[in-house]
Order: sequence, then C-alpha cells, then structure tokens
Amino acid sequence: MSEQRIIRPTPISGFPEWTPEIRSVEQRWLDHIRAGFERYGFGSVETPSVEPLDVLMAKGETSNEVYTLHRLQEDNAADDSEARLGLHFDLTVPFARYAAQHFNELVFPFKRYQIQRVWRGERPQEGRFREFTQCDIDVINPDAVPLHFDAELPQVVHEVLGGLDLPPWTLRLNNRKVLQGVYSGLGVTDPLPVLRAVDKLHKIGADGVRQILVDELGMDTDQARVCLDLAEINGHDTSVVDEVAKLGVSSDLLTEGLDELAFTLDGLRELPTNTVLADLSIARGLDYYTGTVYEATFDEDPGYGSIVAGGRYADLAGSFIRRSLPGVGISIGFTRIFAKLVAEGRVLGGPLSPARVLVVVPSAERRGEARATAARLRARGIATEMYHQADKVKKQVRYASRKGIGHVWFPPFADGHPHEVKDLATGTQKETDPDTWHPTEQ
Repeated sequence: MSEQRIIRPTPISGFPEWTPEIRSVEQRWLDHIRAGFERYGFGSVETPSVEPLDVLMAKGETSNEVYTLHRLQEDNAADDSEARLGLHFDLTVPFARYAAQHFNELVFPFKRYQIQRVWRGERPQEGRFREFTQCDIDVINPDAVPLHFDAELPQVVHEVLGGLDLPPWTLRLNNRKVLQGVYSGLGVTDPLPVLRAVDKLHKIGADGVRQILVDELGMDTDQARVCLDLAEINGHDTSVVDEVAKLGVSSDLLTEGLDELAFTLDGLRELPTNTVLADLSIARGLDYYTGTVYEATFDEDPGYGSIVAGGRYADLAGSFIRRSLPGVGISIGFTRIFAKLVAEGRVLGGPLSPARVLVVVPSAERRGEARATAARLRARGIATEMYHQADKVKKQVRYASRKGIGHVWFPPFADGHPHEVKDLATGTQKETDPDTWHPTEQ
C-alpha cells in the first residue's frame, strides 16, 4: 500500500483567517456594527457572491481585478457559460442590480445595509487583501436623494466605530462637483482623467501628479498649479469655501458643489472636534461618484489606506432600469481595520469556546444524566458544552479552563446527590438547580 501524500498546510496570501478566540471578537464587532446600522433604520440585504461579468466590468477601474468563475471539470469544453460570472469586487455594484431587480417591491427612500465578503485580484500587501469583509450602508431614491443623508451616513459610521476600541481616525470629505467645477472653469473638457490623477496625490506626490497633468493630459503649468492648489485646501469648517474662491476660478458646477459641501459640513458639526476634515484632495477613483465623497484613515498611520470610503452617485442602477435611482453610500473596510489591530496586538482574544458551562461526565453509566442536564441548561438559553467522555474530574476541569469556559457543572455522581456548579474565576462551588441557575449568580 503506497504511503499517503501529505500536503503541507500553508496560508494563502491575501485570504485572512483567525483562530477561534480572535474569530469570536470579529463576530462580536460585526454584530455591533449590524446593530448600529439597524438603529438608524437600515435593513439587511444579501446578494450572491457572483454577478454577471458584463455588470462587473462596466463600473470603473476596479473591474480589472475581478475573479472570474470557472468549473474545474467542464462538461463541454466549448461551453464557457460559467466564465460569464465573476466574484463581486464591492457591494455597491451588486446593490445597484438588486435595487433595479426588486424596484417594485421596495419602499423608497430605500435604506439598506450589507455586510459581506468581496474579492479583488490584486497583489496582497499590508492592508490589502484578496478576500475581505465590507460593511456598507446606502440610501437610494427615485429621481433625488435628500442632501441631509450625506451628513447622516458619516454620523452612523462615527457612532458605530466609536463603540469599538479603535485608534484615532479622521473622516475626510470633499465634493466631486467642486473638483469638476474648478476643472471646468479652467477649460478642461474631460474631468475624469484629471480626477484620477489628483486621486494619486497621496501616493505619488505633487510632482508626480503635475507630471501627469502636464505631460500626459496636456495641461499648461498654470492650469496644473490651480489643480494642485485646490488639492492643498483643507479645514474643519466651511472656511474652505472662502479658500476655494481665492483661486479665481468660477463655474455653475463649482458653486453647486461648494453649497453642497458647506451643507454637509454644517450637518456634521455635532461630531467630536477635529474628527471631520474637508480635504479637497480627496477625489475617490471610482467613476460613479458624482457629489460628496468620503475617505477615512487612521491618524497615526495615514499611509495604511482608507478604512472608510464612499460617496454620492447619480444613477448607478441606470444600466438595469429605465428609472433614475441616485444614491449615497459609505463603506467600512472591516477586514482592513480588524487585521491591523490583530497584527498590532490590540485585539484581545475571547474564549476558545462560546459555552458558559461545561457539564462533567461522572462516569459512562451516568452519561445519560449529564446529557439531560446539558439539555436543560441549553433549553434555558445557556450555552453549554458536555465533556466528550468519562474521565478524571481534574482533567475535565482543566479542559474547561483551557477553553475559557467559566463554569463547570457536576451532575449527581450517585443517586440522591445534588447538582453542583463551580465558578472557575472565584473557585467557589455550591449546590444548585439546572432549572433555575444562571451564570450571573456567581
């Protein structure tokens, strides 16, 4: 008989996974975020992991990172129908398709949240993964979405993340109409290449952006200077509007964008001081943003990448339905945040087991009574594990301690004996009743 081949287990780069004690913290954080979204009336939506490739490929430069879907064994080599599907690279594009498909069933304004994994075929590095979890909220409405939602969404995110033990972070916001309005006032006919260039400012610096604007996009040096001067403007209040006026550029779109930016900043005044910054270098590279844009980073490590991002879009569902469905959305990059804190030792792992009680098996003959005791505790909503075999009591107690199970339950070891429970944190042990006892008693 040939020796079985052993495949060495190795982690797959860009696909994080956690041990149970870290995973329990991750789940608790996700539950916290979910509850926060629901407090503001956002309803849960889940879409398939895959979307038609023509849908995914139509939305911005992230399209080239799509993982396509193929069967390992094709029934017919000439049939490539499965190749027309791809794993979604964000949750906004699937949401647009979902909203169009279920349009007649939805109540508008439609406020949805979506917490799911997404996939991007990019080179893994710190803060960048091939598989990760996003937590999105969006508001869409036929024809128009009230502007006050542009301020409400950051408030939701601040409240949600404020309940987690995160390092300080700042939300930066801008309005694409301000950028495009300035570019239009400079005589630029196609603003999108300029937007993409300016969006690289924090990666390649002012000289790198200037080179793109002049050498690749054909701007003159004065036009490029104004674009870079605009990107240097930032502030915590509406004073940024006056700074833009000093550039000496005007257009109707610029005026509209500045009005919207001032309105949104005013709506965020109640957030903690200096946690919101109007930053006119923020462009967000995705092509579908048309108004307010958001991007947040950790104060102590801004180069790590954005941990919150989003913005307003004019009609993302236009490819699917002959109705105008504008919206505004914001996304928490959950895995990027969580992985950083785990790597830095800031996440204190929870117990290895969710059980609150371990029921001891006194002997093989009394295993049935141990099983019945565990069932009575579970029926009352108490997470309970029963030890897997009759063994020395000391060994069973040690097992509970190693898994972080706080209480050890001793069913009767002989007829007529009482139930007893031991609190491993205090060492106290007392008689009790499985139909009335609760873990908070000790």
